[in-house]
Amino acid sequence: MATLADIGVAAAINILSAFIFFLAFSILRLQPFNDRVYFRKWYLKGLRTDPARGEAYVRKFVNLNWRSYLKFLNWVPETIRMPEPELIDHAGLDSVVYLRIYLLGYALIENHLIKLKIFCPIAFLAWTILVPINWTSTGLERAKITNITSSGIDKLSISNVHSRSERFWGHMVMAYAFTFWTCYMLLKEYEKVASMRLQFLAEEKRRPDQFTVLVRNVPHDAHESVSELVEHFFLVNHPDHYLTHQVVYNTNKLARLARKKKKLQNWLVYYQNKHERTKEEPEMKTSFLGLWGDKVEAIHYHVTEIDKLTKKIELERERVINDPKSIMPVAFVSFKTRWAAAVCAQTQQTRNPTLWLTQWAPEPRDVYWRNLPIPYVSLTIRRLIIAVAFFFLTFCFMFPIAFVQALASLDGIHKNAPWLNPLVRIPLVKSFIQGFLPGIVLKLFLIFLPRTLMIMSKFEGFESLSSLERRSASRYYIFSFVNIFLGNILTGTALQQLDSFIHQPASQYPSTIGNAIPLKASFFITFIMVDGWSSIAAEVLMLKPLLYYHLKNFFLVKTEKDREEATDPGSIGFISGEPQMQLYFLLGLVYAAVTPTVLPFIIVFFGLAYVIFRHQEAMMKDTVEKAREPNLNLKTFLKNAYVHPVFKDNIDYDDDDNDNDNEEILSENYESESAMTVPTKRHSRKNTPSPDRITDASSPSKSPTHSNLNHHSEP
Repeated sequence: MATLADIGVAAAINILSAFIFFLAFSILRLQPFNDRVYFRKWYLKGLRTDPARGEAYVRKFVNLNWRSYLKFLNWVPETIRMPEPELIDHAGLDSVVYLRIYLLGYALIENHLIKLKIFCPIAFLAWTILVPINWTSTGLERAKITNITSSGIDKLSISNVHSRSERFWGHMVMAYAFTFWTCYMLLKEYEKVASMRLQFLAEEKRRPDQFTVLVRNVPHDAHESVSELVEHFFLVNHPDHYLTHQVVYNTNKLARLARKKKKLQNWLVYYQNKHERTKEEPEMKTSFLGLWGDKVEAIHYHVTEIDKLTKKIELERERVINDPKSIMPVAFVSFKTRWAAAVCAQTQQTRNPTLWLTQWAPEPRDVYWRNLPIPYVSLTIRRLIIAVAFFFLTFCFMFPIAFVQALASLDGIHKNAPWLNPLVRIPLVKSFIQGFLPGIVLKLFLIFLPRTLMIMSKFEGFESLSSLERRSASRYYIFSFVNIFLGNILTGTALQQLDSFIHQPASQYPSTIGNAIPLKASFFITFIMVDGWSSIAAEVLMLKPLLYYHLKNFFLVKTEKDREEATDPGSIGFISGEPQMQLYFLLGLVYAAVTPTVLPFIIVFFGLAYVIFRHQEAMMKDTVEKAREPNLNLKTFLKNAYVHPVFKDNIDYDDDDNDNDNEEILSENYESESAMTVPTKRHSRKNTPSPDRITDASSPSKSPTHSNLNHHSEP
């Protein structure tokens, strides 16, 4: 296990790595050719532009102003100085609430970090009271008799307190004090965040998802289409509040054709620009990647291919619209008031709990359209399959965990493996292997985990991008808890205490594990430094988006639109970032009363992460525009809100002569001009409940006319 010297070597490596990342970022952000990566938002807002054509060629790539390098760290105070209201407007409320996991709030404790505010008093009490109690005990000296392997740093843990000592009362009292303080601070933070949310909702204008519910598992009817059935059902059951609806089509094939057409159009723009620059007709080869095949005129070829693809898209669009099999038993239903949408989304619609299932509709930009066509019956089967797959993924990861713990437990292994003595005798090598290598190996094993969990969540069939992220994040935390926390404790204890397990009876195993659990703090300290110091510092460099932009800009960018897409910085890493914070919160609370040496390393992590992520949200990460139009016509606003994007894109692609016809077809939105029950072809009402005989709310009633709807205002 890692000693003080091993932890010192690991700290030196990680601090040096973090400094290098900060220095590299501070220099790279000053270079003009990186502006689109590090100042993406400012380009979107028009506050920054590309260097002018008349400037010197070198100045387009390198910053020659030597004075700017003297203030290369000024981004840190600039990040912290941005007030929270401005940050909400700049990055959104979700990002600010995410950052407030590191913050505590305003009033008397403004600008203190939430985790620091929790852990600083805990660390002060732990080091003032518990560390002296542990250091002056002699439990580990007695444990050597029973072959318990330990190191000098473990004298600061509860393991150094011998069994049945009265000193345990200090640990018990501190455990209760830490728990009370944490719950109190979380309660105050919850009140603040809830107040921010209510204020945000009160100031925000209408959004389509506030008036809309997602209806799934619409029953089949031989006499009515899905659209007619949805309209009839909600006119009968919500006559005073139903406004409009939009059925969902299976457009996966149409979406592929649209993406192909978009790609061809982008190439066409590229060759047209090339023709304007060179005044020569560009040529190309038609086979794989333009490497071989017949040589043709590039512009004429792409115009012809786009025309052919446009005809295919028109035929596929007509098929999707007119083929009943392409209409899914899913619909977005909009209401006249937020209250009506809330009631519908949270209540059961029929006696059969498997039909007419309603839930809050995600925002139009948040809908994951690929999963909407999935039949509702198959969702349960898919989730069962993924649950089994996730169990085996978690279980199989125990083998890499055992390998990592083998690296971290050389002191415990070499007693039973003498051939390791030459390696263990070299102090620097041993310190590197035990202090730094286990953490970096474990981090490498976890690189592809977020992407794997996202693929599993998509297979499950969630209907929104945010629900995909939430499910992936929850699974990431479960995975981290089982493998990183419990797995490292159990496998590490077994490897460290091999001699004890060999010479002791099985009845003593629980006691041995209990004594050894606090000793695993040294591994978690090294892991926090790798995962929470170096990795977080590397986040500010944005190495992946930086390389992605320059490689794509050099090899693939053909038009200005390509360049804009290449500079997409993505969103905050919720899938891995939020579980990471939960894990460190767990480690801090678990080891606060057991091994207080963990706390300073956790405090450094939260302080460093706050500065870096605040800079990411304030400067780089993208934000999507919000619906803030005044004097909004509600019916017009909701009319095309939940039309599949592929329809909207195709409207833009078509010629002007066909725009009106196509828009009329593709924006088909089955509206109710009056709330009277619509004519129906079917002879049975087994799927649609009859109006209630007692309450007026369930009986068909006359609703406002179309002109009244246009002037309807939300209370």
